[in-house]
Amino acid sequence: AHQAVYPQGQFVAEHALTGTPVGVHFTLRLRMADYHVDDSWDVLTAHGSFTDHDPAGPTLYGADVFVSPEHQHHGLAHALTDATRGLVVAENLWRMVGGSRLPGYGAVAGVVPAADYVRDVVDGARVDPVLSAHLKDGWQVVKPIFGYLQHDQESANWAAVIQWVNPACPPPAEFALR
Repeated sequence: AHQAVYPQGQFVAEHALTGTPVGVHFTLRLRMADYHVDDSWDVLTAHGSFTDHDPAGPTLYGADVFVSPEHQHHGLAHALTDATRGLVVAENLWRMVGGSRLPGYGAVAGVVPAADYVRDVVDGARVDPVLSAHLKDGWQVVKPIFGYLQHDQESANWAAVIQWVNPACPPPAEFALR
């Protein structure tokens, strides 16, 4: 379904010998002024259907990036993110936005506020398996949000809105990160 909606925004990493998929990055274009920064993945992706893809949207939304566990730590997620950055530049988009799970947060959620946890990860005082990888890959945190993914107990239902801004493209006139 994603391929039919926005084919150039779907990236697949294949195993060199077998040709089997080992990683994916699914994206769509949005006009973020139509949404709120606290919106959930379900809202931003029309429940995963991508039917809210806006071909004129200035923001590439990274709906999902996944690398199979046996192929992690080999640079595939970075390569997939680089491919999406290439699309942002090629289509002269302003930025990429996504939501980063916080799977390390669930263990400390009862004693550390989510905003403090995210700040600690950004400052390097704490490591989160997902957010730290995004930060290393050049993403910036916009803010922590509650309820991005339903039933994400590892993250205590928290996530961080992240973005990468295309340095070659100015923000659109209607931009307002609400």
